[in-house]
Amino acid sequence: MTKTDPKKDQKKQMKSAARLYAVQALFQMETSNQTVEAVQREFENHRFGAVYDGDEMAEGDVTHFRALVNHAVNRQAKIDQMTDRALVAKWPIDRIDPVLRALFRAAGAELVELATPPKVVITEFVDVAKAFFPEGKEPKFVNAVLDHMAREAKPEAFQTT
Repeated sequence: MTKTDPKKDQKKQMKSAARLYAVQALFQMETSNQTVEAVQREFENHRFGAVYDGDEMAEGDVTHFRALVNHAVNRQAKIDQMTDRALVAKWPIDRIDPVLRALFRAAGAELVELATPPKVVITEFVDVAKAFFPEGKEPKFVNAVLDHMAREAKPEAFQTT
């Protein structure tokens, strides 16, 4: 029987929450033309751990959240090109749902700039897609696109010996 480490579990939950918040922040930036700094400040001060209608929001990992948002913004052209290559020709990134676009940018930032194993990134962001689209086909679509992006960003992680 394996013991779970509560501190490790909490850190994992905080990173998962940071991913969800990063997608929301990137979506908000795109739809409201707010700056990175303004959106990050709002999320860190008012969303992380906030209580809405009696439900407490998860506490996010601020460092991970900032890294995802900053890398997504700074590397957006590269990430969008990777996403375009992963999408079918008829669906360029500017034609897909803005929530999915934000998700692909956050996931792309983690794949391109951070050391997180690609399979973890894919699993985590498919879970984010399920949170936004619980009834839809989007999580399967996200899985396929992120798998393609991960193989391009970190091909060494998929090589079999």
